Amino acid sequence: MILVCGAGGFIGGHLVRKLLDDGKTVRAVDKKPKTEWYQLHDEAQNIVLDLSDEANCRLACNGVDEVYQLAADMGGMGFIEKFRIECMRSVLINVHMLESAQKAGVKKYFYSSSACAYNVDKQQEVTSRGLKESDAYPANAERGYGWEKLYSEMLGQEYVAERGMEVYIARFHNVYGPNGTWRGGREKAPAALCRKVATVVETEGSSMEVWGDGKRVRTYMFIDDCIMGIQKIMGCSKLIGKPINLGSEERMSVDGMIDEIESAAGICGINRVYQPDAPKGVVGRASDNTMIREILGWEPSTSFHDGIKITYDWIHQQVINSRSGKKVLD
Repeated sequence: MILVCGAGGFIGGHLVRKLLDDGKTVRAVDKKPKTEWYQLHDEAQNIVLDLSDEANCRLACNGVDEVYQLAADMGGMGFIEKFRIECMRSVLINVHMLESAQKAGVKKYFYSSSACAYNVDKQQEVTSRGLKESDAYPANAERGYGWEKLYSEMLGQEYVAERGMEVYIARFHNVYGPNGTWRGGREKAPAALCRKVATVVETEGSSMEVWGDGKRVRTYMFIDDCIMGIQKIMGCSKLIGKPINLGSEERMSVDGMIDEIESAAGICGINRVYQPDAPKGVVGRASDNTMIREILGWEPSTSFHDGIKITYDWIHQQVINSRSGKKVLD
């Protein structure tokens, strides 16, 4: 039995689908009502549990061989800058899940960390070099969400050292794709920009708001690469207790993203109304994939051009459905 925590969310829903396709028996857990899960797979054992409660973690881990811990209170920059307490409270999930998994005799445990765990002083230029795994120290993570991720990484490493658990840790770099949050305040930049472009298309508008000045840079990973990377990491004993980047090295500015999304939409020339006082995060963040190439002989390879087309088409349809009064998930 494989347990996926946060299965009602974006990455969790895709992971459950892949595990089921691979013939695995899956227990899918999320605190949201099942009607709010982005993907609900009937073949899985779907359970609603709040994993910030230790008793629920013990129940979820009963009879489980592997755990994929993706559950967290998080969202895009607008959410994590405003709700730091909620983000930091996710530590309850990780404390209780690690202890419950160890007591249940779980053989392998995956923890989804984030590039927000990296030292922010190393991300202050658009041209800042790609972040190596060692750049998390000396520690100076993003307030709230980043510090919680870094602490939970360390906790997992201590369960390796002291209790002999097989804990695998991946630092995600901006995962995007279909079947995820696209409006409501928790969406990340690619989804938000796809929604804004699709709204312009559907309303025959001419302008859209853009947080920041359009110059800030990130690297973005398509969901299929993320799922493949998770499975490859979990299959490599060299990575027990060793945090590793999971992201693309293809750099993309906010303006560059909008250019690609306009191309996917078949339009160009939307007027961009920049909002310099909006949440925007560090200036430049990119993944350095040296370690993952050396250890796994693999790295995410889907171009942003290809991935954002799939993402835009899905979000555009959600915008159409919403405007016509159909029920959609945010």
